[in-house]
This record gives sequence, C-alpha cells and structure tokens, in this order.
Amino acid sequence: MQPAYSIEIEKQMQEVFDRLSEKDKRLYAGVEALKFPYGGISYIAQLFSCSRNTIRRGINELQEKEKKKKKRARKAGGGRKQAITKQTAINDVFLSILKEHTAGDPMDETKKWTNLTCAKIGSLLAEESFKVSRNIVRKLLKKNDYVKRKALKKKAAGGHVNRNAQFENITKLRALYTAAGNPVISVDAKKKELIGNLFRDGKVYTTKTVEVYDHDFPSLAEGVAVPHTLYDIERNEAYVNIGTSRDTSEFSCDSIRHWWYTYGNLYYPLATSILLLMDGGGSNSSRHYIFKQDLEALVEEIGIEIRIAHYPPYTSKWNPIEHRVFPHITRELSGMILISHVFMKELIEKTTTKAGLKVFACIFNKVYETGRKVVEGFKESMRIVFDKHLRQWNYVAMPEAAIL
Repeated sequence: MQPAYSIEIEKQMQEVFDRLSEKDKRLYAGVEALKFPYGGISYIAQLFSCSRNTIRRGINELQEKEKKKKKRARKAGGGRKQAITKQTAINDVFLSILKEHTAGDPMDETKKWTNLTCAKIGSLLAEESFKVSRNIVRKLLKKNDYVKRKALKKKAAGGHVNRNAQFENITKLRALYTAAGNPVISVDAKKKELIGNLFRDGKVYTTKTVEVYDHDFPSLAEGVAVPHTLYDIERNEAYVNIGTSRDTSEFSCDSIRHWWYTYGNLYYPLATSILLLMDGGGSNSSRHYIFKQDLEALVEEIGIEIRIAHYPPYTSKWNPIEHRVFPHITRELSGMILISHVFMKELIEKTTTKAGLKVFACIFNKVYETGRKVVEGFKESMRIVFDKHLRQWNYVAMPEAAIL
C-alpha cells in the first residue's frame, strides 16, 4: 500500500502513538483511519503495527462516545438544597422588605431601584427568621431582576427646537472653510486645576508612597491653572494656553490671538476668515456682549475676520475638542501631582494619540479681571454681523477696513 503521509510525518505519528495509553491508542488509530475514504484501516494498522480489530474497536468507541451523555458526579437535583428552595416563603418576605426601601420610575413600573445593601437585606431577613448568606441575597435579587448597575448619562438635560438645524449649519460651515483652505478651530476651556501638593484622581507607578494634603481646600493650593484650548481639526493639533488667573472673555481672546500669531498665520498665510466652533456658555458665551466686544478688538488687531458658530445648549459634548483632545490630556494628567504650572505644561505637551495628535502648551501669567462691562454705546456701533438664520449662534466679527 502506498503511504498517505510523508516518512517524516509517519515517524512523528508513531512517536505520539507509542506515548499513549492502550485506550488512547485505539481512539487515535480510529481517528486517523477515518480520515481516508478507503483503505484507512489497513494503512494505519501497518503504520502503528496494530491489529485491524483494534482500530475497528477504536472507531466504535468514538461513535458510541458521541451518543452517550456526559456522566454527572451526582444525579440531577442532588446535593444539599438551597435556602431559596427549602424556604418557599423567603421570596415573599424578601419582596415585602424591598417594598419599604424601593424607588421607581413613575412612567415605567418595571424600573425600580433600592438603596439596601446585601448585608442590610440579610439582617432584615434574619429579623424575619430567615438566616441566609449574602450569596443567597444576591440570588434573590437576581431572581427578581435586581442587578447592580450604574446610572447611564444618556438623556439630554435639555433640548432646543433648532438643535439639529445648528448641527447641520456647523457641518456646512466646516466643509466650506476646509474647501477654501481656511482654518476650522474648535475652542473650549478645560476644567480648572489646582496647583500644589493636593490629591488627584488616578494611579501611577511610584517607588514610594506619595503623600499629599488630607484636604483639597483651594486655600491650600499654590495657584490655579485654566487650560484654554484651541484644536485645529484639519491639522489634528491642539494649543493649550494655561492661564494662572481666571477664565474670562479677555483671556479667551488673548488665547486666540496667541494661536494666530504663533501658529495660525504660519499655517494659513492665505486665509481670509477663521471659523471658531464654541460652546454657548462660559467665557465665550453666545449671550454676553463683553465677549463680542473683546472679539471685535481682536479682529481689528489681527486684520482678519472671525466667524463664530456656537453649539446649542446642552450639546457641548459634540464639540470636537471634547472627545478628540480633552480625554487624552486628562489621561496624561491622571494621578500626577501638579506641583507647578511648568510641570503641568510639560505633562500636557507629552499628550499623544494613535491618530497622531500633537499638543503645544504655553503659560499666561496675566491677571484677568472679572465683572467687566461693555463700553457705553457698543451694542449700537459694534461691527458684529449676525446671520439671518439662527442669528443667536452664528455671527461674524470683521475688521473696520473690511467693512469700508
């Protein structure tokens, strides 16, 4: 008979066969014999120097094994009965206990939650003569569809009738500016950070325990850091200006000014307009005229118009900077004690992503005043041109020379 395998493979098979027990040898020989449409038993018998009857027995054992059910260590239903099964009234008592400690959704009767812990439920059951472990309490909770969950932040806190219309408008503006070679910049101020030996969330590898103050009072801080950030969507670059004072409209415009003189006019020398995507609140609020006054002064200085597109209320998370930049900066700062503004700047500049994000940082030591008022007559004479469509969120600040 012509061999079906190469000489090298046959040797390896023989070595494996010799290491097996008698039963495993029969099964292995049977498996190999079944691989051939005909002549398999004769070939394997010759290869392993065993009887054809041995191989046939192995094949029969393989076929019978598929038919037999898996043997159990004990009969179905055997073993000690659980408390849930033995004490039939326990579930009713459990539900009566939860009834006094349950809240629910008035619009959905199936949605309920309780503030009781497993240990507390166990104690209350014990008072009703049902002594059970926490594991039994967990099974009772699961039986009645109670599962430990976190609340999901999925519902919008509010909505605006023109929400989707503004999203569509922003999409069109981004496409127009990108096609024209003009910069599209996402702008926002990240959460204020305290500088000093203060606790921060997150874990880092250390050779020794790092000790910080046992309280996080602002009075213990050596200063504050306000990371006002601009994100160039096309270039995938972020520019973080770390303020040491307050987040004001003046600081916001100074941050934009610094970006333009340091990076913007180098990357976009032929730009005719800048598109800034912003939230509707904070230092660049869509409702406050002090921001528009500072913006007007800015465009007059740099000599190029700036178009503002605000995101509608409760939609700030849609601003690209919120999910393309801030999470990565947060990860870089996680667990690190911000001992100085310089150290924070160094950490931020190390932020990278697989998508190639680059981050540049700068420190602003200027002190900014709060409570500033617009100059008298500004509203009547301002050079801010509002769009006819969704004017509360869309407007252009133009230099005086451009208007003339």
